[in-house]
Amino acid sequence: MRVSLKGRIALIILVATLVTILAVLLTGYHMLVKDTERQLREHQMAVTERAAEQVEHLLTLRLNTLAHISVQLSNGKRLHSAPELNRELARQRRLNGYDMFPDGIVVLDKNAVAQAESLFAAGRVGTNYANLPHIQQVLQSKQLVISQPLIDLVTGQPLISMLQPILSDDGELQGILLGVINLTHASLLPEQSVGQARREGTQFKIIDTHNQLYIYNGEHTEQLTELKPLPKPLVDPLVDAAFSGFTVGIAGQGPKKWVFANTRLDTLGWVFVSAVPYGQAIAPAKAFFLRFAGISLAVGVLLSTLAFWLVWAAIRPLETMTQQIRDMTRQAGDSMPLSETGVSEVASLAQAFNQLTNERKALSEVKDDFVAVISHELRTPLTSINGALKLLGSGLIGPLPEKAAQLAGLALRNGERLQLIINDLLDFSKLSCGKMTLTPISLELGELIAEAITANQVMASQYQVQTRMRVIKPLAACLDPLRVRQILDNLISNAIKFSPLQGRVTVHAERLSSGMLRICVSDQGPGIPADFAPQLFERFVQAEHGTMRASQGTGLGLAICKDLVSLMQGEIGFYNEGGAHVWLELPSTLMPTATNTSLDKEPL
Repeated sequence: MRVSLKGRIALIILVATLVTILAVLLTGYHMLVKDTERQLREHQMAVTERAAEQVEHLLTLRLNTLAHISVQLSNGKRLHSAPELNRELARQRRLNGYDMFPDGIVVLDKNAVAQAESLFAAGRVGTNYANLPHIQQVLQSKQLVISQPLIDLVTGQPLISMLQPILSDDGELQGILLGVINLTHASLLPEQSVGQARREGTQFKIIDTHNQLYIYNGEHTEQLTELKPLPKPLVDPLVDAAFSGFTVGIAGQGPKKWVFANTRLDTLGWVFVSAVPYGQAIAPAKAFFLRFAGISLAVGVLLSTLAFWLVWAAIRPLETMTQQIRDMTRQAGDSMPLSETGVSEVASLAQAFNQLTNERKALSEVKDDFVAVISHELRTPLTSINGALKLLGSGLIGPLPEKAAQLAGLALRNGERLQLIINDLLDFSKLSCGKMTLTPISLELGELIAEAITANQVMASQYQVQTRMRVIKPLAACLDPLRVRQILDNLISNAIKFSPLQGRVTVHAERLSSGMLRICVSDQGPGIPADFAPQLFERFVQAEHGTMRASQGTGLGLAICKDLVSLMQGEIGFYNEGGAHVWLELPSTLMPTATNTSLDKEPL
């Protein structure tokens, strides 16, 4: 299979564009991923530090709350009694709401026995907690202590405790104020931060690396009912990241790939880890890349189209030359000159082609001038000959012998036929040179059609064909009667020639809603052959070659009709439906054209 030059150029441009776009996209994707990962690590580190600061801030607020309440639980010399403690805790609850300690506050005496509580827990008041390590630490140090995660002796739930010593004015230990944070349903993070993190897909973990325990595991949404030890290495990539020594990075593989950052909580000595799924974090970058790829492909298509158009514009004269050469082989007519610009090779070829067409045009003009001059020169003596033959046939100069009269009639008929051929050649020459003129006058189209039918009645009788006219309303117009009559004579004579015996030729005229005049000449013949239809209005072309009917004309009649209709700014066409129907549409009013030739046809 041969590929055209245009196809090769299109293929080369398309392949080059695709390869370039693919290379750009691969490079861009690699750089985008690397830059996005760097930004994600920085962002995750900022998120981690901000969340860790919030945890530290909440712890500080809780400690300050305990310090404030502890001052209200003694008179500076001794701890208040149990009823007084309960009333003070209730009063503080009304004042502060205990938002910092939703799981309650417990007051211990100096022997670590529970004396009062803000929230009731069965069996807690009266329980001695002196054996707990963090209680012993407060008893010995008389300083603030935050316990490690432990299981409550009464409730059996995991919790951490904040222990604030209650001191007398002399610095003696009078008791301990214990704030409880139940890890089963309380969070060390602000609820707002936890909710936002879940919406954004961020996961938080707080790990007690010393005791190898989860303090907070944002991976699980269920309540923490027990202290869970950390998993073994390589099971949880975020736990591994907490022990890796790296503060920020990417951990895990496949669907368990995370962008993580961690920091230490100085108050508790725990490790705070935040992470976001790698796929989710990189999704906006991938979406951006897909949009970029789509735009790149669109731009690539646009640039390819532009490049193809520029290249094709440079070689387009080749296609034009080919088409004009084909037109030259099919029909006569002037060829438009090619632009002698562009690439040098195409410009040289266009210059040679223009020279060829100019020579052809000059030769065609010589031929047309020759035909016009010869036809004009032949028409004058032929008119005299036909006049003499009519005079002989009329008997005005005396009767002729029968044989001589027959010969004179035969000569007159052939002379008139030759006169029509010469007139067609002259009209053809004028139309080819653009010298045909129009002289419109006011007329009634129905009368002009009736005259044309009457003029062709002899021919219709000869072919045994009936003619009729269908014009319902008067059709006033401003047209050139000579040229309209010429069109009608051609169409009616053609319809008569190709009608069957006892057939009928109908001429129908009407005014359309657009104001145009429509004339249709119909016959009952076999119609126009489908293979001949494209050539119907071409010059020197006839249907039924080799028949007597085809030999009775020059093949110029319909071509002249088409040129005349175009000159009148109208349209002509045909269709087959029970015979051939040739129609034309003309404007109701024509403007006269200037005369620019001295070879106007003389009326017969």
